[in-house]
Amino acid sequence: MVGGEPMSSKDQILARVRSALADVPRDEDVPVPRDYDHSRSGPDVVELLVDRLVDYKAEVREVDDVAAAVAEALTRRRARRLAVPSGIPDSWLAEAEAVRDDPPLTPAELNALDGVVTGCAVAIAETGTIVLDAGPDQGRRALTLVPDYHLCVVRRDQIVRTVPEALERLDPSRPLTWISGPSATSDIELDRVEGVHGPRTLEVLIVVSRP
Repeated sequence: MVGGEPMSSKDQILARVRSALADVPRDEDVPVPRDYDHSRSGPDVVELLVDRLVDYKAEVREVDDVAAAVAEALTRRRARRLAVPSGIPDSWLAEAEAVRDDPPLTPAELNALDGVVTGCAVAIAETGTIVLDAGPDQGRRALTLVPDYHLCVVRRDQIVRTVPEALERLDPSRPLTWISGPSATSDIELDRVEGVHGPRTLEVLIVVSRP
């Protein structure tokens, strides 16, 4: 009872939780150690990232000339119409039709395209993860979730070894999308199905020299 009125089930549960936690120190009173490793030694980060991405069934190539590599990838896939964020240079899409997301494309319009070309915010070698933060060369999240093919350009200086290193570079207030290989899921019998909630094919171009 509270003030003569019966307590709801929710209030009863919360009251029990508060009572159980009455003698527990508050977060600000308990020092939390943050001295874990932020980096480690090991193989070259490019070599490690390639190994992890291939293990996730992504298509990966190390390239020098981005425009030529993008043109080759799109020609090989016969992709002609691509969703392109505002920050992607026109020179990358000389052989294809760049469909800009302005005004924002509808899900049906995105689904009708042959794929999307983006950059990235950071790539994590140890986990084979590419992180997007909706920057100018990445666009809003829908651009990389609806089309069936995602061609992502990663510069060598965007690759870090560990997750803590990546977190130091990222702004947590931005919409972050963490990608580890093509979209895939499996049922209770472990039958793998790709392309259920994202692109069926992820191709990564790692720029090891000039952009």
